[in-house]
Amino acid sequence: MRQRVVRVALTAVLVAMVLLAVPLALAIRFSLYADQRDALERAALAGAVRVSPDYATGDPVELPPPPDGGRLGLYDPQLRLRAGSGPRIGDDTARRALTGTVTRSTGGGELVAAVPVSHDEQVIGVVRVSSAVQDVRDRILVGWALLLGVAVLALTVAVLVARRQARALAAPLEDLSRHCRAVTGGDLTARAAPSAIGEIDQVARTHNEMLHSLAELLLRERNFTANASHQLRTPLTGLQLTLEAGLEHDDTRPVLEEALAATRRLHHTVEEVLRLSGSAGLPQPVAPDRPVTGLLRETEERWHGLFAREGRRLECDTGEVPDDVRVPGGPVAEILGVLLDNARVHGHGTVRVTVRDLDDALALDIADEGTADGDSARLFERGHTEGGAGTGIGLSLARDLAVSLGGRLSLANRAPTTFTLLLPVRAAGGHGAEDRNESDGRRGDGDPQDEAGQGGPGGR
Repeated sequence: MRQRVVRVALTAVLVAMVLLAVPLALAIRFSLYADQRDALERAALAGAVRVSPDYATGDPVELPPPPDGGRLGLYDPQLRLRAGSGPRIGDDTARRALTGTVTRSTGGGELVAAVPVSHDEQVIGVVRVSSAVQDVRDRILVGWALLLGVAVLALTVAVLVARRQARALAAPLEDLSRHCRAVTGGDLTARAAPSAIGEIDQVARTHNEMLHSLAELLLRERNFTANASHQLRTPLTGLQLTLEAGLEHDDTRPVLEEALAATRRLHHTVEEVLRLSGSAGLPQPVAPDRPVTGLLRETEERWHGLFAREGRRLECDTGEVPDDVRVPGGPVAEILGVLLDNARVHGHGTVRVTVRDLDDALALDIADEGTADGDSARLFERGHTEGGAGTGIGLSLARDLAVSLGGRLSLANRAPTTFTLLLPVRAAGGHGAEDRNESDGRRGDGDPQDEAGQGGPGGR
């Protein structure tokens, strides 16, 4: 591209130079010839005024000096040279001047001007002035050489300016091309840098926006697959255990009812993962369809047996929360399931779920008797887990679900490990209230009170 820009610029400069230089060269030639003829005519006129009518009787004639390199002479009516320098017999130019007119001619390698000398309305002589044509040609060549030098200088400047402009134009496009090749190679983090050229900068911004949208789309698709496989694993395991237990009993109705409940939970899980995949992590309106007290009772019934098999206890306390306070049942149940499964796998001792009423929000605390060790900055980082235990997906998914509801999930305490879920709530039949703790699920820098979304090992 740089060579094309330089070629276009040079072509334009050359065309402009030809259109200007050729007429200017012709003008120099015409002007120098005309100036020389005028100079010869002036010299002839100056000589004619000094000629006395008595020169024919032998009176001396005082002619002015001829032009540099030229000749000046006085001729009588018989075209004989009477004074000055020139051919001994006047030429055709001098003969035409005897008619009383100023004449000019070019011939024999000379420029000639002849002026008649008159007395009593009669022509008594002719003053002839001549100079070599080569002198004028030499001056023309000098002028053309200067013109050529100016043209070469202009062309040189044009080349330098064109190359500089070519670099300025090509560099952003080359950078954009490199980023496109990087994206083709699989690097979706590559971004084109801004440039000083508005049109190219607009292309770069559009490219970056398109790439950002594609990266977000691919990330949501990958996260959907990972979230679905992670969240479906536990309900499928429970369903399998329920069906296996049913094979050992004659009365299969309770088993089938439990299996049906498990399939409903699977259905809700798939719906929540799909909703999160389409929300791009942005808050989405979800109807508060379940009282928080009933949701906690269902959660306790579902998870009590799992903890009891491991000799641990699960306690749920709704405190003084009114029965008519509702929350989005599906996503909140998924978040609680992730946190309880995290406490079961990585925690110790009794697990307590406590609900606190904060007027315009609810705080759900999930605490166990374990300790959250490791790098607190990577707790909710997707794919990170300590000691190889777990997939590093659960807490990241729970955080994204909380953010999609306009809430926030944070690590409130390390020892004992306590996670806090903040949710905007509404009472039955009431109007919604905005969560005063709006957040994107990540802790602010330097906030010792809030390790939201980033503390502890990825496996917690």
